Amino acid sequence: MVTALALVDRQIMVLMVEPIKQDLQISDTQMSLLIGFGFALFYAVLGIPIARLADVWSRKTIIGIGIAFWSLMTACCGLAHNYWQLLLARMGVGAGESCYGPATFSIVGDSFPPEKLAKASAVISSGFYLGAGAALILGGAIIEAVSGLPNFVLPVIGEIRPWQTTFLIVGLPGILVAGLMSTVHEPKRRGLLRRQDASGKPATRKSLPLKVILQWLRDDWKTYLAIYGGMGFKAMASAGASAWLPSFFIRTHGWNIAEIGLSMGLILLIIAPAGLLAGGFFTEYLAKRGRHDANLLVVLWSSIAAIPVSILFPLMQSPMAALTLYALHIFLLSVAPGPQNAALVMITPNQMRAQASALYFFLNNLIGTGLGPLLVACYTDYLFRAEGALRYSLALHFAILGPLSVLVIWYGLKPYGESVIRAKARV
Repeated sequence: MVTALALVDRQIMVLMVEPIKQDLQISDTQMSLLIGFGFALFYAVLGIPIARLADVWSRKTIIGIGIAFWSLMTACCGLAHNYWQLLLARMGVGAGESCYGPATFSIVGDSFPPEKLAKASAVISSGFYLGAGAALILGGAIIEAVSGLPNFVLPVIGEIRPWQTTFLIVGLPGILVAGLMSTVHEPKRRGLLRRQDASGKPATRKSLPLKVILQWLRDDWKTYLAIYGGMGFKAMASAGASAWLPSFFIRTHGWNIAEIGLSMGLILLIIAPAGLLAGGFFTEYLAKRGRHDANLLVVLWSSIAAIPVSILFPLMQSPMAALTLYALHIFLLSVAPGPQNAALVMITPNQMRAQASALYFFLNNLIGTGLGPLLVACYTDYLFRAEGALRYSLALHFAILGPLSVLVIWYGLKPYGESVIRAKARV
């Protein structure tokens, strides 16, 4: 539920690109900074110190504080009256959500045995797609409902437009959800990295020095490069498309926001969970048959299969053909999150798991969420120089980033399998 809530607050802005651009008189590139870097910068930077705290402190408390803060900041987006106010509020959403990912990864790693991690991560990741789907369906319905309402005036704050009302409606309920984190069970930490004390006896540290963590990543750099680099390119491709798909259907096929929200939302709610389950079960199947590289292998295969579909769907002349290929694109992409998240958790000792996850989120968000929407906007504004060319920007985006991610993941496949063998020996 928390993952879904995070995605609703994160993704609701992509449905309101056109009215926000019109009211604030900004370009695609400026809008991409609101969607991407405005969120990703604080998410990425604050995630690292918060993750270090999550390796030694109550993870459910950290998540609860984060929920309350990002929900409040989402509501503050509805109080913004100019570009810079909206950008600051969007940064606040990113700051709050930085509490969630690393702490959640750490809890999941302690709650399931290694062979079950891919399936468990797939279930957790389903919240990503459920939240994105709910953001599209509910957001589209809310925007459609409030679009016919007149602007109203709040004391001190001033005039509130329909798109601002949407942020208020979506953001405020999350503050109540934050309190539910107090009911979540905090599992015992497992998979600790054991070291020797001064007498030479085994000792377990609750917190590792930063230099030890950096040395660990450096010693196994080929494996972590595949996870961080390959997933970073995947995140960049996915975030860039997600940010601009509603505008693509508006500009290319003339759909309205409610039609887009319902169609894309249903695909995310129905097709994506099927892909997540397929990825989790297939990874478990390979692992039981002795494939130590099962997690990363499934990510590689699904990424290869997604390349032609991702390039073609924006180029379809018919909106239904585009939507059909988009559904296949979502299925293939959703095969990967479960095993790719499990890949990182499985090879990383407990005391550095949240921090390793924070670096993962740092790269995925600063590079993926930050650069992805910006790249698509730059193609449109500066290469094709026409808003109607958005479809070609999306196709080019996938044509560049899809093969790059595949090459990096393939390079680290063998080292990852060796890392898994060493990790299993520690348990």
